[in-house]
Amino acid sequence: MTTDFPAPPPSVLITGATGFLGGYVVSEFLAHGYTVVAHGRNPEALQRLQELGATPVSGDLAQLGRLEHPVDLVVHAAALSNPWGKWEDFEESNVAGTGHVIDFVERNGVPRIVFVSSPSIYADKGDRLNIKESHPPRHKPLSSYIRSKIVAEALLLEAHKAGRVPELLTIRPRGLIGAGDTSVAPRLLQAYRKIGVPLFRGGENLVDLTAVENVALALRLAAAAPHANGQVYNITNGQPRPFAELLEILFKDLGLPPRYLKANATVLYGLGALLERLCHVLPGNPEPPLSRYMITTIAYSQTLDISRARTELGYEPTVDIEQALAAFAATYSVDHA
Repeated sequence: MTTDFPAPPPSVLITGATGFLGGYVVSEFLAHGYTVVAHGRNPEALQRLQELGATPVSGDLAQLGRLEHPVDLVVHAAALSNPWGKWEDFEESNVAGTGHVIDFVERNGVPRIVFVSSPSIYADKGDRLNIKESHPPRHKPLSSYIRSKIVAEALLLEAHKAGRVPELLTIRPRGLIGAGDTSVAPRLLQAYRKIGVPLFRGGENLVDLTAVENVALALRLAAAAPHANGQVYNITNGQPRPFAELLEILFKDLGLPPRYLKANATVLYGLGALLERLCHVLPGNPEPPLSRYMITTIAYSQTLDISRARTELGYEPTVDIEQALAAFAATYSVDHA
């Protein structure tokens, strides 16, 4: 007589689990029965994730590369994602860090990595709609962060071809927004406070955002997709909106009167390039108040084609942009604006 026992739930190690996206990813996988190992460096955030049911592992990615802890897959979401900084810092965090994740996968025989890259690799001047995953990155990336993501993707692809990473999937989620956002909306509100949000061509340029919950969903779908090995997927909400319309929604949710600065994209792009060169030589390399990448994201229409994710992963957004903006506003003090 034999007894059939249920198979244990699949296990996943999530890097960057204590970051904005990482916390949502942990919750998404836990909600769908995974055993989750949460890796990060923030003790308080790790404690909260442990209370949700995750197993916390504290440390940096270099320590992870030496860790023996077999799991069924890795979601690599850890990254230094500042829009400004020294190349050496991005190289250490995003390139060498990805190398340490590859070491962990090889050491523990992990069959699959799902890597969180960035559609910022497409960033350039000009309007472009429905950008596909095959679109080549700009020859000269607009920031060290973008360069590091391009190099990290290449490093993973090389490891995949060499057999060190048996299965590799990459997602490129654009403009994450939601409760706890530390980048997109807060930076717009910083500009709002100082000079008003720059508005180009009346704010008619289309902006493609993604509710953070939808990115977590896409990662779970990619983790379980049986025939997606080697693929890259753009992820957005599939709801491109005029920039001015999104700002109106955000200001209304925050109870703030609109405040804009009419601007010329060509002039400010040139000014951004000048300020970048200046800040590179100033002591401490301070972040410029304006950069070329910033202008490309708010002055031009740039939308992503997500048809591959829909077809191959079964991805359909579950949280719309209005809900994501409202969730941000509900957890962000107007005093900060």
